[in-house]
Amino acid sequence: MVISADNKPAAFSKTTELQVGQTSTSSWFSTNWLWNWKPTSLQKLQQAESQLFSYVKCGVEKKFVELKNGSKIWTVMTSKKKSTIPLVMVHGFGGGVGLWVMNYANLSQYRQLYAFDLLGFGQSSRTQFTSKAEMAEEEFVESIEEWRNSLNIESMILLGHSFGGYLSTAYALKYPNRVKSLILADPWGFPERNPTQPRQTPLWIRVLVNLLSPFNPLALVRVAGPLGPGLVKKFRSDFREKFQVLDDEKETPILDYIYHCNAAHPSGEAGFKSISGPLGYAYRPMLNRIGKLDSNIQVTFIYGARSWMDQNSGRMAQSLLPNNHVEVFSIKGAGHHVYADRPQLFHQIIGNILNPQSHDDDVTNQPDDIINQPDDIISN
Repeated sequence: MVISADNKPAAFSKTTELQVGQTSTSSWFSTNWLWNWKPTSLQKLQQAESQLFSYVKCGVEKKFVELKNGSKIWTVMTSKKKSTIPLVMVHGFGGGVGLWVMNYANLSQYRQLYAFDLLGFGQSSRTQFTSKAEMAEEEFVESIEEWRNSLNIESMILLGHSFGGYLSTAYALKYPNRVKSLILADPWGFPERNPTQPRQTPLWIRVLVNLLSPFNPLALVRVAGPLGPGLVKKFRSDFREKFQVLDDEKETPILDYIYHCNAAHPSGEAGFKSISGPLGYAYRPMLNRIGKLDSNIQVTFIYGARSWMDQNSGRMAQSLLPNNHVEVFSIKGAGHHVYADRPQLFHQIIGNILNPQSHDDDVTNQPDDIINQPDDIISN
């Protein structure tokens, strides 16, 4: 059940913020005919999201939260639980609140749950980010802090996936008093790039990276125009399989949702590009900073055993945080989108953190599919 408090789209600045399908004179392909050529609109994004939320088995409210500069952040929340710190979920690159549809009901059992579209993604305002890595990161972090303050959330448990895990950690470093616990699901941006890697990378990949470097990561989806939805369905068919468990009779609109999230003006995408360096590494790797994290913040890493993310980062973080309670888990059979690949096991780990009676306890008695020992070898 969804209660929508505000069905109106966020207000956008004429020069820097756009809705799905609107034109930006600063974009390299932003001509009217090209935007009209793409089979997307804000209404189509809203429709795909609403269809996804029809599978959510708990009551949620959806609304825009306005920031001081007029930008708006699209927000989902469940009913309030008395005297508990809420869980706040932060999606990854190219995602939105719709990607958590398999998790809302389970994770909201013990605590109130919030999720939002990061600034520049999904239905949130498409604001313009700076091209400097440190400043772009600061803009994302400050938008999260303004959002928190607007909702009067005193303290929270942050669950961030991929890029959302990077931003959640950056937020916790700056606002430690607002974060009780960090849950990092296959987080991006932690390791430092190996300086010898460019020499080890095949020449054709280095040439391709240099050719594509002026463009935003998902530019092809937009340039493809009417072929864009087909490209998403061809190259991200794995999402269809992940979310098909929601409906045995018909195909879920997850791929339509992903397309419409990313066919709009690439605002958050440009912000991510400012933060990420060559070959997908962060300009400011989190492992170089995480040692400064407040010792009172519990940290939990949850990796998919089949993910391409560097899982050694979790172990390194443990050694860098000797005074923090740090757990590292790897789930067999799961890839980068661990929350959707094996949601039951994902929920079991997080449930031990969210349960008010066991919040400070270790996660114990895990099934064999969950690996949390550094010497374990996972055979896929």
